[in-house]
Amino acid sequence: MAHLNKSEAFRQGALIFVFLAVLTALEFFVAIAIGSVVLLVTIALVKFGLVLHYYMHIYKLNATEDPDIDQHSYAYKLTTSRLGLWLFLLSDSFVFGGLAVSRFYLLGLTRPPLNQILGLVVTSVLLLSSFFMNRAEVSMEHGDRKNFILFTSLTLVLGLAFVAGVLGVEWPSAMAEGVTPSTNAAGAIFFMMTGMHAFHVITGLIFLGVIIRNGSRGLYSPEKHWGVEAATVYWHFIDVVWIFFYPALYLIGKIF
Repeated sequence: MAHLNKSEAFRQGALIFVFLAVLTALEFFVAIAIGSVVLLVTIALVKFGLVLHYYMHIYKLNATEDPDIDQHSYAYKLTTSRLGLWLFLLSDSFVFGGLAVSRFYLLGLTRPPLNQILGLVVTSVLLLSSFFMNRAEVSMEHGDRKNFILFTSLTLVLGLAFVAGVLGVEWPSAMAEGVTPSTNAAGAIFFMMTGMHAFHVITGLIFLGVIIRNGSRGLYSPEKHWGVEAATVYWHFIDVVWIFFYPALYLIGKIF
């Protein structure tokens, strides 16, 4: 993919966010008005593809390098680090995939009585955090340390808001509706899916705190900022997981 200048990269990131927001609104409408599982899955897959390509930059795995490159060089280490990170994410995705499969195996096309509006709100917060994380990465790629710290900090705040919304609001709300880990399979799978995802969000927040500290100390440059790229990919991976967990928990199926 051709290298974009800063303003072009910002515009592209904003356009992708608009697409994601529209698709999320459409997803909610489909669940309320139509209830088509096929459409909901299709929308989730489109959102997944957009994030994977434009925010996570999976195409960088195919970046060609000189076969005679020095194995002690930064370029070689960057290539191997990218591969290592993506292998880790692939292995981690099996955990989340197993939880998603368990949800449908145990509940079929039914779902627990969760607050769909609250689900939409926390989903929107997480999508917005990915938008700012994209801008943070673009800022560092172009040597704009001030905006890098600003946008990463905004991402961190939104991540905290997401965790507070799920653990501090959604969990008590679900328990008030009789959905608890010990009540039935629905309660167990809901708390396991959201709890495992929240754990990853919290680890992502720690990661963001580290790169904010390092960025403020001038440890990153446009040429060398693997820590920023790794944190960005990981954060968007968390978003990708929720792209599938959100419809699986809040939209697909009838309340049992």
